[in-house]
Amino acid sequence: MRPNSRARLSLSLLLIAGALGLGATPATAAEVHTAAAPSAIPSTSAYALDAAVERTLGAGTAGTYLDAKTGNLVVTVTTDRAEEQARAAGATVRRVTRSAAQLDAAIETLEAEAKITGTSWGVDPRTNQVAVEADSSVSVRDMARLEAVAKRLGGAVSISRVPGVFDREVLGGGAIYGGGSRCSAAFNVTKGGARYFVTAGHCTNISANWSASSGGSVIGVREGTSFPTNDYGIVRYTDGSSPAGTVDLYNGSTQDITSAANAVVGQAIRKSGSTTKVTSGTVTAVNVTVNYGDGPVYGMVRTTACSAGGDSGGAHFAGSVALGIHSGSSGCSGTAGSAIHQPVVEALQAYGVTVY
Repeated sequence: MRPNSRARLSLSLLLIAGALGLGATPATAAEVHTAAAPSAIPSTSAYALDAAVERTLGAGTAGTYLDAKTGNLVVTVTTDRAEEQARAAGATVRRVTRSAAQLDAAIETLEAEAKITGTSWGVDPRTNQVAVEADSSVSVRDMARLEAVAKRLGGAVSISRVPGVFDREVLGGGAIYGGGSRCSAAFNVTKGGARYFVTAGHCTNISANWSASSGGSVIGVREGTSFPTNDYGIVRYTDGSSPAGTVDLYNGSTQDITSAANAVVGQAIRKSGSTTKVTSGTVTAVNVTVNYGDGPVYGMVRTTACSAGGDSGGAHFAGSVALGIHSGSSGCSGTAGSAIHQPVVEALQAYGVTVY
């Protein structure tokens, strides 16, 4: 497992609005799903504080989350020293039972003893536990094995069943094509004056060349891909275009993206993808491992946003802040989903690019 004490899958290439000159398609009201009572979007200072706490405390915090009532960033700690540091940084502090090291140890145990296809796990700092989800493909025998491991971990792990099956949400055909499949681009990015878009790695694994229509001319060429373990890839525009750095909201408008950050548990997010359009939800866990049938991915973020086949590679964002690249889910029940994203900050750092 990749070390990560803090804080993939459909094929759909919804390019950021304005990219490739493709017009946005207005969505009906029924196409925009809203999860129950999502929390507020963190302020710029809250994202900055979250990053500062991670740098300062490291493993001294068992995670951070956004308080649903106040909107304040809460830092969980287990020691007096960590509490002093968190308060000095200006954070709200909560003492918890389990340290980051204990939660990481629980994740390591799950990795070693309960690596079952159809499961995912990640840290929920609100409960100070590792929250495990098991989809409908997990057998009774494997559930018993999972529960036995959790029981030995003494309350550090909670388990819940989710409908559907964790999978890459793959569709053939669509607006943007590579290797006969359709994917969504997450965000347009730049480096040294060149323009690129980032998308899911399981998309860029499929093809080196991407077009705006089936059999159309190539508009971008793959320059990097990483899946499994991660789920991100990058494509360089080769058609001479200079697409805008915006996300399609599927109602005739777009959202400008001006910065990137790591998502905070408890915050509201939106997902834009070419199948389910714009859906909303709440971040529920970070440092998430997803055991897909074709390999695990690590360090992901779990949300309650809805998604479906064709949404992979799409954008997870909050206001003007880029948060993640859509990876996959176990489907959607009503307005409650399980959309998982690859943190975009990691992808940007890997390729040395920035949003604009």
